[in-house]
Amino acid sequence: MIRKQPFGSTGHNSTATLFGGAALGRANQEEADKVLEQLLKYGVNHIDTAASYGDSELRIGPWMEDHRNSFFLATKTGRRTYSDAREEIQKSLKRLRVESVDLIQLHNLTHPDDWDIAFSDNGALKAVVEAKEKGLTRFIGVTGHGLLAAAMHIRSLGRYEFDSVLLPWNYILSKDLRYEQEFNRLRSMCVDRGIALQTIKSITRGPWATKEHKYSTWYEPLENQEDIDKAVSWILGHEGIFLNTCSDMHLLTKVLDAANRFDEKPTIEEMELMVEEKRMSRLFVS
Repeated sequence: MIRKQPFGSTGHNSTATLFGGAALGRANQEEADKVLEQLLKYGVNHIDTAASYGDSELRIGPWMEDHRNSFFLATKTGRRTYSDAREEIQKSLKRLRVESVDLIQLHNLTHPDDWDIAFSDNGALKAVVEAKEKGLTRFIGVTGHGLLAAAMHIRSLGRYEFDSVLLPWNYILSKDLRYEQEFNRLRSMCVDRGIALQTIKSITRGPWATKEHKYSTWYEPLENQEDIDKAVSWILGHEGIFLNTCSDMHLLTKVLDAANRFDEKPTIEEMELMVEEKRMSRLFVS
């Protein structure tokens, strides 16, 4: 089974590999049921979805009627104002068929203008804090994409004591000196404050090189099991860090299988060889 570890200071021991609900964005219910059965098979006990993930919340909803107690359930609002975020949170609860979730996250809060609005007196943070006060969520987090994510999360933690953060992290990103420094600074803050650190984009090969996309990921992913093993193991080799699975349900089993068999972190030589052989490249450019 995939190892479990404390999800920050929430008191919940989540599997080190969390299920990224974006994989269900375009799935029908039959497909979604098969995916969710895989979570039970591998012992995954944490689901991370969002209001903007297509039909994801709708597909997870039917499962919550029988399995709510089996999962730490997280969703996100990408709205920036109080009224819009409040409305979206209510919509998410209805779609998920639950009275409350465990975690609501401010989604992709990396642009300075969005940040200013979300943290204003009538911003999205006010709506999420209100939701917590009403018992609609127990915890509050913030997520981000791109090379500004780590720096903006540090800024966010200076304004509010979030329970979790989420941002991109993989071997290629670690070779970006500035991003690595900001990521490590953020990680130290998370360790010191008991904040859960979630990562995405673990199996990224690089930007899509063609217009035809074989998978539903917005980046071209690694697809061979051996390569996915290395990419996943590199993330899980960082103590306390969580890995969110990719946004393609057809690659999910390979990621879960890699996490289930995780033994040790690959060497730099092994990772460099894969980078060369697979012609891996940066997804984000400074």
